[in-house]
Amino acid sequence: MNKGRMNSGIMNKSRMKRTHLDQYKYFTDIQTRWNDNDIYGHVNNAVYYTWFDSLVNNWLIETGVLSLLTAREQGSDQIGLVVDTGCQYFAPLSYPQIVRAGLCVARIGNSSVRYEIGLFETGGKTACAQGHFVHVYVDANSRKPKPIPDRFRTALEALI
Repeated sequence: MNKGRMNSGIMNKSRMKRTHLDQYKYFTDIQTRWNDNDIYGHVNNAVYYTWFDSLVNNWLIETGVLSLLTAREQGSDQIGLVVDTGCQYFAPLSYPQIVRAGLCVARIGNSSVRYEIGLFETGGKTACAQGHFVHVYVDANSRKPKPIPDRFRTALEALI
């Protein structure tokens, strides 16, 4: 079996087309830090996932869907769990760049939401990296899926 051929076939099938800035609805700027760079002179791949998490949570906080208090302190019995995330890299980002992070919603289910994320150079129109982040909303105690509340669903629909 030719492993090289098999691997390149998988990669080619899964490669997405670069997204454009105008495909996103919510934005925040992220200042890269000195320690974000790895030995190769660009931001380490693990840092991208912290940016994804921060972007989604910033939006949740700004829209009033998520409080900085824990779900139980708020009297809520529902929490969001990350069940899937991924990233594709097209061009390097590095310190001291400011990264423009864009967010939109690709799908709203009964108890889940799939966010799409694009990371752009300042002034750039095509993503240097893009990914997704899926939350499933569950009962805080049983961890069984619960429907997304109407107020939250309405906020999510603005990102479609």
